[in-house]
Amino acid sequence: MTNTIDTANTTSAATTADPAAGARPRTVAAYAAPAPKAPLERTTVPRRALGEHDILIDIRFAGICHSDIHQVGEDWGDGIFPMVPGHEIAGVVAEVGPGVTRWTVGDRVGVGCFVDSCRECDNCRAGLQQYCTGNPGAVYTYNGVGYDGEPTYGGYSTQLVVDEGYALRIPDALPLDAAAPLLCAGITLYSPLNHWGAGPGKKVAVVGLGGLGHMGVKIAHAMGAEVTVLSQSLRKREDGLKLGADHYRATSDPATFTELAGTFDLIVNTVSADLDLSAYLGLLKTDGTLVQVGAPEKPVIINAHTLLIGRKSVSGSMIGGLPETQEMLDFCAAHGIGAEIELIRADQINDAYARVLASDVRYRFVIDTATI
Repeated sequence: MTNTIDTANTTSAATTADPAAGARPRTVAAYAAPAPKAPLERTTVPRRALGEHDILIDIRFAGICHSDIHQVGEDWGDGIFPMVPGHEIAGVVAEVGPGVTRWTVGDRVGVGCFVDSCRECDNCRAGLQQYCTGNPGAVYTYNGVGYDGEPTYGGYSTQLVVDEGYALRIPDALPLDAAAPLLCAGITLYSPLNHWGAGPGKKVAVVGLGGLGHMGVKIAHAMGAEVTVLSQSLRKREDGLKLGADHYRATSDPATFTELAGTFDLIVNTVSADLDLSAYLGLLKTDGTLVQVGAPEKPVIINAHTLLIGRKSVSGSMIGGLPETQEMLDFCAAHGIGAEIELIRADQINDAYARVLASDVRYRFVIDTATI
C-alpha cells in the first residue's frame, strides 16, 4: 500500500474534552459544496450535542469516493446543500457519551456510508443495515436526513458525532490513511466477493481498475481466487499484476470476449460507464453471476437470451452491514491490505475531483483533515 506520511499509525492525540462540552452542539471546520456542481470551499457545519451513546471522533483522514462527485453534481437526484461529502472516514475517539460501552478515548475508529438505521427491521436485525427497510431507512453519512430530522454532514471535516454502534474498529495493523477508503471501496468489493464465495478454485473477474477495482483485485487475491482484470486498455496492466491479478485483458480487444467465453464463476463490475453487460455475461460459466457495484446514470439493458443460456445471474451489491464491514477490516489487517492512496491537502479537493473525472488517480485520494 502507498503511505505518504509517517504518522498514520498514531493511535491517539485526543484528550478528554470538557465534560460540559458534550452536552451542547458544536461547530466544526469542513469543506462543503454550497450549491450543486459548485466548487467545494472551507466553511463550518454543526455537529449535534453528544448523546448518551454517542462518540465524538477527531477525523484524521477522509477518502474521496467517485460517489462524492456524483452527489455534489446531483447526478443521482436532488441533494441537500451545503453538502459536506465524505463517507470513508478514519480517526480517533476524542470523547464519549456517559452510556458508551464500546469505545474509550484514543480508540482508532472508522465510519462508512451510513450513520444510523431503524435498528428494528429484519435487515437491521440481521446485520444488513445498508438495506434497512424502516422509515426513512439507512441514514447516509452525508446528503441524508437523520431520525432527528437534521441533515447529515460527512467526513471532509475535522470532527464527527456518531452513535457508538455505527463506528468500526480499525485494527492497529492498518495505517489510518490507507484504511479510510476501506470504509467504502473496501467493503463495496469485499461484500460481493464474500457473498458469492470467491476463493480457491474460483475464477473471478474485476471490471475496471480504479478506486473500487484495485481493492477488488487485492481482496479477491487474498481470498485465494484466480483473478483477472478486465479493463478498457492495458495501460494499468503492470499495476494490476502487482496488486495481485493473475491475468489482465483489454475489453477494447474483441478477442477478449471470444477467448474468455465461459471462463468466470463471478464477475464484479466496478465501473459506472454504460457497458454492454450482455457481452460480459458471455464470459460467465454455467451458473455464473455478474454483480454490479458501479452505479451508471442510465438504465442497464440486458439481452435475456444471455441469461437463459447457462442459467446465469445478474445481481447488485451495495456496501455491507456493520458486522461484515468489521469482518472486512479485520481481514484486511490480517492480510496487510490497504488502499493505494495519494494523500492531499484540503485545498486540493477540487483539483482531485477534476483528476478523478479524468481517471488520473492511482488509486484513491485521501484528505489529510489536519489541513482543513
